[in-house]
Order: sequence, then C-alpha cells, then structure tokens
Amino acid sequence: MTEPAIGIHDLSLATTHYRLDLATLAHHLGTDPAKFHTGLGQDAMSVPAADEDIVTMAAAAARPIIDRHGADRIRTILFATETGVDQSKAAGLYVHGLLGLPSACRIVELKQACYSATAALQFATALVARDPTQQVLVLASDIAKYERGTAAEATQGAAAVAMLVTADPRLLRLEVPSGVFSADISDFWRPNYRSEAVVDGRASITAYQKATVEAWNDYRRHGGRDLSEFAAFCYHQPFTNMAYKAHRHLLESTGAAAGAADLDTALAAAAVYNRALGNSYSASAYLALASLLDHRDDLDQRPVAIISYGSGSVAEILSGVIVPGYRNHVRTAANTNAIDLREPIGYARYEELHDPELPDDGSHHELPAETSGPYRLAALTGHKRIYQPTGRPAGT
Repeated sequence: MTEPAIGIHDLSLATTHYRLDLATLAHHLGTDPAKFHTGLGQDAMSVPAADEDIVTMAAAAARPIIDRHGADRIRTILFATETGVDQSKAAGLYVHGLLGLPSACRIVELKQACYSATAALQFATALVARDPTQQVLVLASDIAKYERGTAAEATQGAAAVAMLVTADPRLLRLEVPSGVFSADISDFWRPNYRSEAVVDGRASITAYQKATVEAWNDYRRHGGRDLSEFAAFCYHQPFTNMAYKAHRHLLESTGAAAGAADLDTALAAAAVYNRALGNSYSASAYLALASLLDHRDDLDQRPVAIISYGSGSVAEILSGVIVPGYRNHVRTAANTNAIDLREPIGYARYEELHDPELPDDGSHHELPAETSGPYRLAALTGHKRIYQPTGRPAGT
C-alpha cells in the first residue's frame, strides 16, 4: 500500500497594525536610508500595537484556515516561538480558546530561536504519517525586538504564519530526507531577565553560513537532491540580504557560481514579504514560502528548498515539491492586504510602543484598543492575560 504524501495543505499569514518605514528610522538616526534599503534589503518593519502580541497574530493567521477547512480533524496545535508570553503555559492554549477549537486536542509550544517552526513541521508530519486522517495546525509567531540605537534595531519586525499539515496536501509535498546541523555557540540569545535579544551580528552571520553548508552536506549524504534541481530557495531571513549571503556561500561551498540574475531567480520571489515585514524569527522561512507561492506561477511539480536557521544554533534543510494547481489555494490578496493596510507611524510613537510600561505585580491594567485585527490583548490582571475577539474579520 502506497503511503500518502504529507505536507502543507494551507498557509496563512498575519502581522501587526503598525509599521515603521526604515526611511523614518534612518532620518531619526541621521543615516542614509540606503544603509537599510540596499545594505540590509529591508524597507519597513512591523510594529505591534499596544494590544497585539504573538497570540493575537497567531490567532489572526489561523482563523482563515479554520474558516476554510473546519477544525474537526485538528487534534494537535504546535506553537513555535521565541517570544513566548509565559514560561509555563503554551501560547497555543490562548489561540485554542480564541478560535473555539475542540477540547480533544494536544497543544505544545516549541522553542529554539528562529528554527522551531521547522521542528514543529517535522513533528506534524510524523503525527500525520501515524494517522493520515488527522490534521495538525502549526503556528509560528514572533516579535523581533532589540534595544533602540543598536545596530540590530533596523532588523526588527513581527508576523505570524499558520500552516495546516495534512495527507495529500494542496500546496507542498514534503520529501525525505532533510539535512540537520547543531552547534553550541552564542551568536544570539535572550536571557529570561531581558525583553530584548542580545546579538553578535558578525558571529551570527558566520554561524548562519556555516550551519547552512553543514546542513546541506548532511542532506546530500542522506540522498537529497542536487542543488541545481531546485526551482527556488526559502531561507530564514533576519534581513533579506542574509538570504543572498547564505545562498552565495552555499553555492561557493559546492563549487558552483551564480550571477546576480541567478540569485534573483532563486531568491527574489521569496523575499518580498520579509522585506516589508522585517524579521519574524520562527515565522520567517515560512513567510518566505508564502511569498514564493504568491509571486511565482511556474512552480507546478517543481522542487523547492526551505533553509531554516536558529541561533545558538540549529539548522535544517527541507525539500518539497509544489503541488500542481497550488495557485488555486494561495491567499495572495489577503496576504497583500495584511501587509499594505498597516498604519505608518513616526519614531516617537514607535518609541512608546517599543518600551511599554506594563505591571509585573498582578495589578489590573487595561490595554488601549488599537488593533485592526480580529483579536486583541484586552487586559493584564492578577498575572493573567485576557484576550478578546474584536468582531473584525480575519483575512480570507
């Protein structure tokens, strides 16, 4: 009996109410905007409203999937994040309640810097392989935040993706094998007592490139495809030019060479959303996949690679084949609207949102209603987070 193909059946994204254009940041810093637009490959960053967080974004990303497919077969929710809201309770439980999902469901949160969504995807495929009648909802939601005035400030961002993993998927059939690599290094980390991450930018770029090559070598040792077979590459993008740096380094490690046009063919379509949203940590590589599917119509039956990296560090390379007719199931209009409808803000407002004064003593604190999304963080009280629907529709 032939085993069914397993992969991504549906893919939806969500982001924040606000955006900070990097030209605005450059003006505040007294620097040339080209440093960000050309040097980093970034145009803007998403900035959460006062009543937005990883839960509200994840629920907003998941709602259209539930509306389209229902929830009867979803028995697992895997929530990948490195900006969790609780050291004990999985953020997915809040989403489960907001979406009104069945109680017969297991819910787990996963963490390993920007890599954990790929771990969630692999765990999901194993669960579906065990019982192809079940479906798994994978959520990846993060807010990339650094200290203001640091070199990393321009690489902040926020977004979420929701992926429905099933047998006989409509978007992407995942392949075996994958390639993995891990090493204990300190290129990026956030201790429990800090709200902003600490990053050694130079070390992180070097670590990312090394991990990509090592994961690729492992992929090939286990019988993976040749580099030349792939129609496109979806890299984790702390900034979009990092994908270009990593891919050029990978090509050089295999003795291949590529000009600017070749790099754009492999990478440009997968960089559109990340360029506008900024870094979204665990969601980043799958925002790249959404961007690729929305911006290319020539991928039927063609293999693509997903290159996932999480500092500290873990990397994995996945390969998958795009399902014929995928363009009938993508969410291009909703994804574009979510990005285009963000409200631009000035530096002063961004500064207020970046450094909120929130109670840590359990006292009651209500959040101002700002988000245009379907869910909001309404209050903090008694050390509890209170979420509410806003009555506004999610993307479709």
